[in-house]
Amino acid sequence: MPSALPEGDPMPRDGALPAAALAGAETRPLAFYLHVPYCATRCGYCDFNTYTAGELRGSGGALASRENYAAVLTEEIRLARKVLGDDPRRVITVFVGGGTPTLLPPADLAAMLDAVRQEFGLAEDAEVTTEANPDSVDGAGLAALREAGFTRVSFGMQSASPHVLRLLERTHTPGRPERAVAEARAAGFDHVNLDLIYGTPGESEADWQASLEAAVAAGPDHISAYSLIVEEGTRLGQRVRRGEVPMTDDDVHADRYLQADRVLGAAGFGWYEVSNWATTRAGRCRHNELYWTGADWWGAGPGAHSHVGGVRWWNVKHPGAYAQALAEGRSPGAGREVLTEEDRRVERVLLELRLVDGCPLTLLRPAGLAAARRALDDGLLVADAFADGRAALTLRGRLLADALVRDLVD
Repeated sequence: MPSALPEGDPMPRDGALPAAALAGAETRPLAFYLHVPYCATRCGYCDFNTYTAGELRGSGGALASRENYAAVLTEEIRLARKVLGDDPRRVITVFVGGGTPTLLPPADLAAMLDAVRQEFGLAEDAEVTTEANPDSVDGAGLAALREAGFTRVSFGMQSASPHVLRLLERTHTPGRPERAVAEARAAGFDHVNLDLIYGTPGESEADWQASLEAAVAAGPDHISAYSLIVEEGTRLGQRVRRGEVPMTDDDVHADRYLQADRVLGAAGFGWYEVSNWATTRAGRCRHNELYWTGADWWGAGPGAHSHVGGVRWWNVKHPGAYAQALAEGRSPGAGREVLTEEDRRVERVLLELRLVDGCPLTLLRPAGLAAARRALDDGLLVADAFADGRAALTLRGRLLADALVRDLVD
């Protein structure tokens, strides 16, 4: 979740949505994101909406403590049922993120999932994911989650290099993510993801190669690789500003990305989104695909964002304020915006261009279409896809995606 909430229109007390947002809802997929805002410690690079026990002590956090959090979040799922009314859709994906969701007992995560199941129902083939730190789970806990209906687990590995983990302030030791994958497989999880981060100050090409090889050898069917972004206000950001650690050059980030694509491709992983690779289509994260294609999702929890029928809203960030709103029978929403048709067109280009299939050329205006033709000539777009009416990125195009999309949305 973003570190700062955007400005927007006030949120109705009851969370009611405009009728236009609900029109035709039965034709759109519906997903849930459940945010668990607790961490044992705060990593130096993280600016997500998360809290340690010390940060909540004496600040109203007891209203949404780890002990009662599942019950509090369940109240928002019940609110979602009231707001969406007689919506006949079953939920096709649930993603529990954070924070570290697995700091909660498996029974609490199961209770949150049961609330979605009871209020909306789950599709027969629903994908249900939880994030986890490798040192926040064990075999018994993973088996309990699998028994509760979770189908996918995503571990934050980040690196196999001890000095990189230390700089990122990760708490697990090298080798633990690989053992966590084995435990998840033994518990019956068919789909397991490892998250990696590249471009950490001081990370060498050999460090990154070792991390990629360790991740592949662990046997997941999905690997995400993200470029480190040094955010203002984080401890790492402060260290960079003071000159204690150097920023990693953009060219190095590009080299690391190419290295990842080469190693993962050779190991049988195919990219399907700029930062994500899977061994099979079934191994792709269906929940994130719904984000990238503009489906409906309800984000429950402090700071969580939601989108239904062109209306986007976001919850208050602090767990105490979030719990207080629900206790008073009102929406925890902090604000919302109604997207215009132009907003939605731009967002489709921004998000769908990052996918392996790209975005339809029909989304582009004349200036954007002219930019796409130039990008095609420059080798940034796939010629066969362009001939079929889609702007799809080549490998070089993926490196320049952020710059290219700015030209295409004109």
